[in-house]
Amino acid sequence: MPTDCIFCKIARRELDAAVIYEDDQCVAFEDLNPQAPVHVLVIPKKHLADFGEADVADAQLLGHLCQVCEKVAELKGIAADGYRVVVNKGALSGQSVFHLHLHVLGGRPMDWPPG
Repeated sequence: MPTDCIFCKIARRELDAAVIYEDDQCVAFEDLNPQAPVHVLVIPKKHLADFGEADVADAQLLGHLCQVCEKVAELKGIAADGYRVVVNKGALSGQSVFHLHLHVLGGRPMDWPPG
């Protein structure tokens, strides 16, 4: 893992975060700048800058991250009403931390289109 990546530091528990779920592959924690009443980031412990760095060997990990999004939604009480999962790739999309992360957003109606 890169030593200067803020999300790697959270995964290694070198930085504090409001962790709501953790297992051997990932960590889920509250976003510091929430865009909805519920806004949780799900990150792999393995450093991948974005989906473009993932390969066939990472397929299980990517699937696991999706399953954890559902678990997070259940833990936060938004699974039944619905929630949104967002992944940004690249600066133009709005990605500001270059460690793959999935945003779990809910607790209010979500507008469309999102951007």
